[in-house]
Amino acid sequence: MYDYYLGGKDNLPVDRECAEEVIRKTPHVRLMARSNRDFLGRAVRFLAGECGITQFLDIETGLPTQSNVHQVAQEINPRARVVYVDNDPLVLAHARALLADNPNTHAMAGDLREPLHILGDPHVRGVLIFGEPVAVLLCAVLHFIRDSEDPYGIVDTFIRAMAPGSYLLVSHAEQRRALMPARAAYDRANAPAVLRTLVEIASFFYGLRLVEPGVVYVPLWRPDGPVYTDDLRVPVLGGIGRKP
Repeated sequence: MYDYYLGGKDNLPVDRECAEEVIRKTPHVRLMARSNRDFLGRAVRFLAGECGITQFLDIETGLPTQSNVHQVAQEINPRARVVYVDNDPLVLAHARALLADNPNTHAMAGDLREPLHILGDPHVRGVLIFGEPVAVLLCAVLHFIRDSEDPYGIVDTFIRAMAPGSYLLVSHAEQRRALMPARAAYDRANAPAVLRTLVEIASFFYGLRLVEPGVVYVPLWRPDGPVYTDDLRVPVLGGIGRKP
């Protein structure tokens, strides 16, 4: 569905049907998807450039599209190492085909709900060194983790495994009345959406030092140019925290 919102071609009829239902109920959902993707690109450039991060763990990455994490990071530092994690076999097949000739980038099967499995996977450990700073990217995924699945405990597990100087990126759909009809459409999907407030989203960064400008609407996070009125309609919050 996310690929469809972005104008991609790697989606199935059932994805398109459900996505069109969401678009009918929430017409600016495509703007949300584009804004979130742009935020990820700016954030990775910041992490690889200003922060000097050379290790990236992108969890529930979704289907490869334009300006993927490894492309952005390795344009700044060709030695940057990236591991993509996803629980969808279709995503993994596409990612592995795309990365076949890239020795510094790997894709592996894993589920965010099982953080210890991801952290202990030999493929992850073979690429990333957790004794050194790493960036963990949770971009537009935590709103698919139910409260009963302990999303804060999951994030804390990753934070505890990160070395000092590491970074956590989070973007998350905000709890807003206009999104309620769209949320109902996701109830038919394999991962129903859970909308959260600004305070709840900011709480994922507990124990970290937020990078300026903090947790904000994603178009406002270090924009490359002017921010327009339409951008302010995007109910997706994002930010980056640094482990002291």
